[in-house]
Amino acid sequence: MTNIYQMGLPRRVIGGAGSISQLSALAKDSGAKNIVILTDKGVYGTGITAKAEKILSDYNTKIVKDVPPEPEYNQVLNIYNKVKNDNFDMIVAIGGGSVMDTAKILAVLFTNPAYAEDILNPSLIKNRGIATVFIPTTAGTGSEATPNSIVVVPEKELKVGIVNSNFIPDYVILDAEMTLKLPQSVTASTGVDAFCHAIECFISKKANPFSDMYALKAISLISKSIRNAYNNGEDISAREDMLLAAFYGGMCIASSSTVAVHALSYPLGGKYRIPHGISNAILLPYVMEYNADYVEDKFKDVALAMGIDIKNKNCNEISKEVINEIFKMTEDIKIPRDLKKFGITKDDLENLVEGASGVTRLLDNNPKPMTKDDMRNIYLKIV
Repeated sequence: MTNIYQMGLPRRVIGGAGSISQLSALAKDSGAKNIVILTDKGVYGTGITAKAEKILSDYNTKIVKDVPPEPEYNQVLNIYNKVKNDNFDMIVAIGGGSVMDTAKILAVLFTNPAYAEDILNPSLIKNRGIATVFIPTTAGTGSEATPNSIVVVPEKELKVGIVNSNFIPDYVILDAEMTLKLPQSVTASTGVDAFCHAIECFISKKANPFSDMYALKAISLISKSIRNAYNNGEDISAREDMLLAAFYGGMCIASSSTVAVHALSYPLGGKYRIPHGISNAILLPYVMEYNADYVEDKFKDVALAMGIDIKNKNCNEISKEVINEIFKMTEDIKIPRDLKKFGITKDDLENLVEGASGVTRLLDNNPKPMTKDDMRNIYLKIV
């Protein structure tokens, strides 16, 4: 556990079904006059953003609905170039991780125009961005709580995380009603992504009392509710549990760090464009299996949070129970066991290993050292 730890927090977080009703009050609180609503075509097509447009009808608003999934950094820059002369003083981001991560970069570009010269270089961010309100429509990325923005760098065939404290949003609205239209497959992949955030941050070398508290609560909520949210998308109680768990997972990232699951996932998204939540979910049990002998004490707490009976079981047995339960959870919500459906074969192994080995920001925090051979062996289990 690290000796010095910290956590950045959004200025205000509002939760509860129907809490989007507070959006106008937040706009007033920030003094906003010109507001851009940022979303993607999928979310816009559900009609969800109409609620926000109606609530903000007294403001000068514009909707930008073309944020791409898993955006490349130059695509984010293209969106900025389209809106940079519109004098917006607030961004309302309604969507999943891609929308919120894009909003983070846009917000600081408005106040740091020099940052546009190299948006992969957060040292160019000198000023706080324009006001932001994040309204997640998926329960997974936790981007609404983190100082991280994930973009694809196509020339490196890799996803990278840009990290800056100014990316933490001003306001967050956690309204489970905004997640009711989430398809089953997205409920599954984003839900396991949130679980990854929690368990990875819990076993990370950067784990600390802040992240541990949020991690265990997130693990408990997801273990209790992910199947219900998957099987009955209208279950508002399960949806609220998942939304809170995703936020808690983001809080973990804000204080700790993900580890090898995410590191090995990045080239799958960057080169092969496999959705982030799916690649994490496939890798999760195998990476936990690899780390188990280094985190036996931690896995006791994980087991309890997952509702596993550990009475009269030794550390090895408990670790196996945890891994088996992760396998069962992903199986129950139809997460693929391998990458075959994505056309990835053993011929792709070296590209994957080379890509993952460069994600030292995360690998350095993995509790157990991981060599290229170790990475190769994990990938071999899923190709």
